[in-house]
Parts: sequence; structure tokens; C-alpha cells
Amino acid sequence: MAKQKMLKTPLFDRIFKPELITLPNGHTVERPRSRTPWILLLFTIVVIISIRATGFNLSTIITRIKELTVILSKIFHPNFKYFSKVISPLIETIQMSIVGTIIGSLIGLPLAILASSNINKNKPTLLVCRFILSVLRSIPTLIYAYIFALIFSLGSLAGTVAIAVFTIGIVAKMLYESIETIDMGPYEAMQSFGASTLQSFWAACMPQILPTYLADCLYCFEINVRASSILGYVGAGGIGAPLIFAMTAYKWHEVGAILCGLIVLVLVIEYLSTKIRTYLARG
Repeated sequence: MAKQKMLKTPLFDRIFKPELITLPNGHTVERPRSRTPWILLLFTIVVIISIRATGFNLSTIITRIKELTVILSKIFHPNFKYFSKVISPLIETIQMSIVGTIIGSLIGLPLAILASSNINKNKPTLLVCRFILSVLRSIPTLIYAYIFALIFSLGSLAGTVAIAVFTIGIVAKMLYESIETIDMGPYEAMQSFGASTLQSFWAACMPQILPTYLADCLYCFEINVRASSILGYVGAGGIGAPLIFAMTAYKWHEVGAILCGLIVLVLVIEYLSTKIRTYLARG
């Protein structure tokens, strides 16, 4: 019994014994030692090690801050005459994001079902599916774009496929977590009447998760619009290509024009997406 009690006691309290306090009535109580000093000490050690490992130098930042102000002053004075050349890549960015998000979201739905422990009772299949989704999420979109640019050649196709693959991992992850919290009563009732797993899920579970599913798709669309802005760095189309060319040529006024267009695009999409998600939540 004493051994079990010791195992349940936190390691910190086993190393640093609680302080015994005698009350006025003669009883004694234990007051655990404060963890705050040790947490601060550990945090300080981690920060110091990180600074040394990364070569962080505050003096360099202070001495070079002037260069940042010079670049920002040019970016904040964009060349709006260049903006006419930005419209076409922006439209291509939207098209890539829309197609990639739709394809990824559609493929992510069945994978989310397979990754849900309350729907898929086959443990090996469940683990394999979750492992695949974890791998898909862990690889950045830019890496996917580089790989697919080598496979499909340069252009928006590589960017679209990269966005789709990344969307599969994100949508499926968020969706299967939602599926595992739904009311399984209707699903079990339909199965008891002889309906298949797919029929039961579609009739009993899909109405419950549909608003969440659509909201997750819209959220991924917002992410993909931002991500697709840099895919041009590896030749995957979109606004990223002219942005990288302008930056490498130090044409900061043109960079400012491109960023203005991109910021406006992202703000509009975020506004519309928020309105739609609010509507879905109310519905």
C-alpha cells in the first residue's frame, strides 16, 4: 500500500519533501514546495542553450536594424503601376487554392472515417491510417510543391497537387477528432437494423459533422491561400513566382505592390470565410 501511494506521488514531491506545518489546534498538514523557482531555472537554462545553439546576437540585430528600416520604407511605398501584373498570378493563386482544397477535402473525408476509433474497430487499419495522416501533416507544403514540380514539371499543377495532399492531412485530422465526439446512438440503431457501415455513417453521422466538416474545409482554404503565395519559389505557380523574382532583384517597390495585393486577398477571404463559418455554426 505504501509503495502504491509513493508511485502516485508526483516525482517532484518525492525529491523535495513537502513542508510540514503545525496548525494552532496541534494538527500538522503538508504544504508542497513551490515549483516556480525550478521552472524558472529550467526555462533559463533552455533559453541559454538555445541562444548559444542558434548563434543569436542582439548586438547584430541592433546594428543592422537600419537595413530593415530601409527595406520596409521601400515596401511601404509600393509601385502601383506594377499592380496590373500582379492580378493574373493572384487569380492563379486562388484557383490553385480552391481546386487543391476541394480535392484534399473530398479525399480527407473517407480517411477521417477510417481514422475514427468509434467507427473503425479494426485496430491495425486505424493505426496505419492515423500514421499516414501524421506523415502528410508533418511535411510542409513547400516540400510537396518541390517534389511535384519535379514530377509534373513547373507550373500551377504541381502547386495544386501539393495543396491537395497537405489539405488531406489537415482536414482528416480535424474531422476524425470531431467524429469521435458525436452521438453514436443513431449510428448504432441503424446498424442494428442491418444497414452497412457506410449507410449508417452517411445517414446518422454525416448530418452531425457536416457543419464542422465545411468549417474545417474553409479554414484549410485560408491556410492554403497563404501557403500558395510562396510555392512559386520552387516553380509551383501562383503569386510566389513574381514575389521571389522581385525580392531576389531587390525591387522592393514591386514587392510592396505584390504584398498589398496578397494582403487584400487574404483579408477578403478571411472575412468571407468567417461569415460562412458563423452561419454554419448557427445552422
